[in-house]
Amino acid sequence: MTVSLSPPPSAVAALEAELVELLGARNVSSELRTRERASVDGARMSPIISELLPLGLADLVALPTTAEQIGLAVAAAVRHGVPVTPRGKGTGNYGQGIPMAGGLVLDTSRARAVVEVGDGWVTAEAGTPMVTIERAAAATGQQLWMYPSTAQSSLGGFLAGGSGGTGTIAHGSNDMGFVLALDVVHATGSPELVHLEGEQAQPFVHNYGTAGVIARATVRLEPLQEWRGVFASFPDFRGALSVLRELGRLEPLPRLVSADTPEVTATLPADPAFPAGRASLRVIADERTVGAATALIEGAGGRVEDVREGPQVVLGLSMLSYNHPIEWLQKSAPGVWFHVEVSGDALVERIDEVHAVYEGGLLHIEAGHTVPIGMLAGVYRSPEQVRAGIAALNAIGVGVHDPHQWNVDFELHRTVETARRTDPHGLLNPGKLNPDYDGPTKGAIR
Repeated sequence: MTVSLSPPPSAVAALEAELVELLGARNVSSELRTRERASVDGARMSPIISELLPLGLADLVALPTTAEQIGLAVAAAVRHGVPVTPRGKGTGNYGQGIPMAGGLVLDTSRARAVVEVGDGWVTAEAGTPMVTIERAAAATGQQLWMYPSTAQSSLGGFLAGGSGGTGTIAHGSNDMGFVLALDVVHATGSPELVHLEGEQAQPFVHNYGTAGVIARATVRLEPLQEWRGVFASFPDFRGALSVLRELGRLEPLPRLVSADTPEVTATLPADPAFPAGRASLRVIADERTVGAATALIEGAGGRVEDVREGPQVVLGLSMLSYNHPIEWLQKSAPGVWFHVEVSGDALVERIDEVHAVYEGGLLHIEAGHTVPIGMLAGVYRSPEQVRAGIAALNAIGVGVHDPHQWNVDFELHRTVETARRTDPHGLLNPGKLNPDYDGPTKGAIR
């Protein structure tokens, strides 16, 4: 599918008038600053995409306050022939949240009700922050299966654009049973929320809203555990790598195990648990395993700098996982660093070769669901350099996901076929569903 031309001003004006009637004047804006803020996402983390910016500007922004209003807004846009780009918090992904065809940005962040918490599940509206859902679950003695490293991200945004995070060690990515049901709006001109359960809901996970807009979701909970933040350091990165996989297999399983080289650690927010010149290893560990974790760390020549408890400690460690250390690295030297997402035992067993693929190579690593996963940073030179490095990494047994593109790269053909039915006019997030995309896929990272 190709990006359609921006809608005619007359269609945008007519849609704006209707949305004001439907949602109220305070929830609709055509003001330039509002449109600019709603037209960016995490794309600036990619120097390849940054060179192409700006990629699109919304003509109109709508902020529905309920799941039902999301349905009304999508239906109105479809009737006027105006493209719709759904938006959560815009905290992740690189280009997938940019309205490349202009039109309407549907900001779901005001539709944030936690509808109901049940035994093993919670239902919430698309704009609900994941941290809000986690707190609601905790009040009932439960916790989310997983939430993204940016815990303030919205539920709809995480399901449509995210993959995993805190909890992935136990439960994998968010397409692996996390979603029990979705209420989705199709781009047919009807405001109906289509309720889908189980396997029927899965085609709408991680497709950037190209086949339907998530308005409400039911996701899995599990019994609440007592977590501790274990902060450790090692003289070098190799020491941290030597215990990462074993820490990730402790029973009960940890919620997160992250490690960084001394160079990356030096760019993280200052903390006594990050001593200068040492590699950092951080664990969200079940309290029952702190002793075993300490023994593993000290047995490998490391030392435990601190053990902390409380929800804010867990949240803080989540915010230092996945691509967040790369963000801190980039902030330390603007315009220098890029990264690719990587996976495989080779990240531990062949670390020198991994680091050598890109100039200045530095790996941030996580204990994944099956094998280690991480973010490999390097000094950026050109798109060709990035692509050549992906091939070199594949050759040494490293799986790679390319974050420097905005196409749907998970179950692509399933999404294309679904969208033929649910978005017959190609109005949902145009430009993100290219059926000919043949690059690295999300499935390479587990």
